[in-house]
Amino acid sequence: MGSDVLIVGAGPTGLLLAGDLAAAGVATTVLERRTTDSNLARAFVVQARTLELLDARGIADELIATGTAVPALPALADYTIDLGGLPSRFNYLLATPQYRTEAVLQDRAVANGAEIVRGAAVTALRQDSGGVEVEARGEDGGTRSWRASYAVGADGAHSAVRAELGLPFPTRSTVLSMILADVRLSDAPREIFRLKGVPDAFCFLAAFGDGWHRAVVCDPRVQPPLDAPVGLDEVRALTERVYGTDFGMSEARWISRFHSHERQVPRYRVGRAFLAGDAAHVHSPAGGQGMNLGMQDAANLSWKLAAAVRGRAPRGLLDSYENERHPVGRLVGRNSGILTRLTVELRSPILRALRNVAAHAATTARPINRRLAGLMSGVDLRYPAPPDAHPLTGRRAPDLPLAARPGGPARLYEALRAGRFVLVTGEPVPEPIEGVDVVAPARLMGTTLLVRPDGYIGWATGDFDLDGLREALRLWYAPPDSRS
Repeated sequence: MGSDVLIVGAGPTGLLLAGDLAAAGVATTVLERRTTDSNLARAFVVQARTLELLDARGIADELIATGTAVPALPALADYTIDLGGLPSRFNYLLATPQYRTEAVLQDRAVANGAEIVRGAAVTALRQDSGGVEVEARGEDGGTRSWRASYAVGADGAHSAVRAELGLPFPTRSTVLSMILADVRLSDAPREIFRLKGVPDAFCFLAAFGDGWHRAVVCDPRVQPPLDAPVGLDEVRALTERVYGTDFGMSEARWISRFHSHERQVPRYRVGRAFLAGDAAHVHSPAGGQGMNLGMQDAANLSWKLAAAVRGRAPRGLLDSYENERHPVGRLVGRNSGILTRLTVELRSPILRALRNVAAHAATTARPINRRLAGLMSGVDLRYPAPPDAHPLTGRRAPDLPLAARPGGPARLYEALRAGRFVLVTGEPVPEPIEGVDVVAPARLMGTTLLVRPDGYIGWATGDFDLDGLREALRLWYAPPDSRS
């Protein structure tokens, strides 16, 4: 048994998962097909909820220093969703290339003790009641095997792990053939993001902050196959058709044609193997959700896998990963697909005018804008809770200020950096509780919160008692004889 957990894929999802597991003392190996780090960026937006999760790991400020804070999210036509009202320290989205996010996450994973093996292309996966064995082909063509207690496929839309598990990846809808390109602009727009659609073309531009821009363009009337030739001239022509200028587009370091799908596996777990990120779900890039969704998958799964490896996972804990994350993946996929269709596919002048009226109303009415901001940023996403649970159960825990204590955390997300459960209560707790750190809020609260390691509320009560806490904790943290 070489590792406790094998992760296939060293993208943001796999690296965040590896860093969490290694920090918890779990022997973790990451297998990555690529031989070198990439300087390309499929994703370039880090949402507020993801920044909160990184803050709870002590690395948010490091990543923020690499990018630009943008106070609004491009939505439809010329309308944006204002993020300033989010109840978060990160009431904006961060524009930074994916490779910078990967660099921060990789540094943390390696520092915590995770092993990253590059040039390992997975060719087979087998599992039994005691573990999982993965075979991978190296650069020299030779094959090597690894065995672990659990395996996670975080290896993208063309996941080898998903194929080995025999899971279908059905397409709900194929929206459009689009072109992605990283380009240089000699006369770049002032905005970090610019999005616009006209009846016969669509163009989205995003500044990486390093001299390059991401361009996403399409002509909804022309749907060529994926292997159709594509060049800078096509990107330049579509950009000019939308904006009346190509902004001095003169160079492309990367260009590719892709089809925007909405796809999701029916199961996130098969025995001792799991899927996360694009291996489990892909969707339109509208709204900048993809990378964030995968990293949030990893944050949900990591502490549960760590508990299972240590023999502290109650029955059903590992299944709760799929139960909680599958509905979120479905919701995000459908929402991003709707945004794409409303932005790109509407050709009728009447329908486009009606869309613009609705977009204006939604983005200027404060309650609707706030709801959209919470949904797109991930701040308002919640997990299922029992019918008789406190209304806060399953919700994201806010970053509460904590009572001053010498050497202690000042905020809840600082307290979560230990990777343990955190009990936030103003009530006296007469004895230590295994696996739980107890903190007091800075201001009087009428509610006690048991916050899970992923920053979601696992139990809440307005009438605190120690027996009730222990009973609630048994849902998430159990003796060694209650394995998943």
